[in-house]
Amino acid sequence: MAEDGFAVAVYREGGRWECALLPPAVLDSLDACMAALRQQPAEGGPVALVDIADEFFVVLRLAPSGDIRVLLSDVTAAEEWELARQALDLLDRSADGRGEADAPDDPEEVWPAGDLGIFRDLGLDERELGAILDDVDLWADEMLAAVAARIGVGEPFGRVLDSLDDPPAAPRS
Repeated sequence: MAEDGFAVAVYREGGRWECALLPPAVLDSLDACMAALRQQPAEGGPVALVDIADEFFVVLRLAPSGDIRVLLSDVTAAEEWELARQALDLLDRSADGRGEADAPDDPEEVWPAGDLGIFRDLGLDERELGAILDDVDLWADEMLAAVAARIGVGEPFGRVLDSLDDPPAAPRS
């Protein structure tokens, strides 16, 4: 059963950034999410922005080499959420060891893990991303909206989120 949340693919097509909602199955499995990400155009390094119950998020980005770059917004989410555990496992398997993360001393503290430089080439450096992640007044979807705005896809990302709130159209008789 899919977790409560959403996943959005961010990709470049024809020199323009686009956003599209990914199927709910990716909320259960990073493998499914990576498979969906690999189906996007490779130009610019497609990204998956995955929000789980507005509690935390996972970002996956396909590098030109074919490797997957990973960012988990809060390692403490792994205590409760399977997708966060999968993200930490994926980070632990990464060649550079960026996945090794200890839990924070204060359980109320947010502690990201993974590649804080994941959006550096898109104008969002580690310091700015860290400031977004450190803002305890933001829910995960609001953090993702801030990231999307900073990397230049705020408007298409917002349209995708707005479509989640729209009730389905009534069938015509």
